[in-house]
Amino acid sequence: MNIISTLISYIHANRAVLISLLVSTPVGFYSKFYPGPLHYWVNNSLGGVFYEIFWCLVLALYFKRLKPVQIAWIVLTVTCSLEFLQLWHLPFLELLRRNFIGVTILGNYFVWSDFPYYFAGSLIGYFWVSKLSKQE
Repeated sequence: MNIISTLISYIHANRAVLISLLVSTPVGFYSKFYPGPLHYWVNNSLGGVFYEIFWCLVLALYFKRLKPVQIAWIVLTVTCSLEFLQLWHLPFLELLRRNFIGVTILGNYFVWSDFPYYFAGSLIGYFWVSKLSKQE
């Protein structure tokens, strides 16, 4: 019974972030498969915004001591580093990129035009996490 009460307490303490993740994660995945107007842009560029927001929320969930601005900068720095990592096609990285999750996290090709979407997503993530942290 102690595990259940601990789980309920955790969910209650983190409900705003968990609800945000439950809403934003499917939207982010859907952006990869969106078939409608401007699908190429939504699939390949706009998805970067949702990617940043997702990681900002994940960090906010697990690293309570970090300020929203720190979270946004960490996510932006790591994501930009991963973008540059796409310039290398080492066998180990290519192995990881062979499945959907690997490509989603690591990407498969470098594109300069992704950076504005990373900045926009980190900025939105900053405001989102800031709003959630004020609610707690």
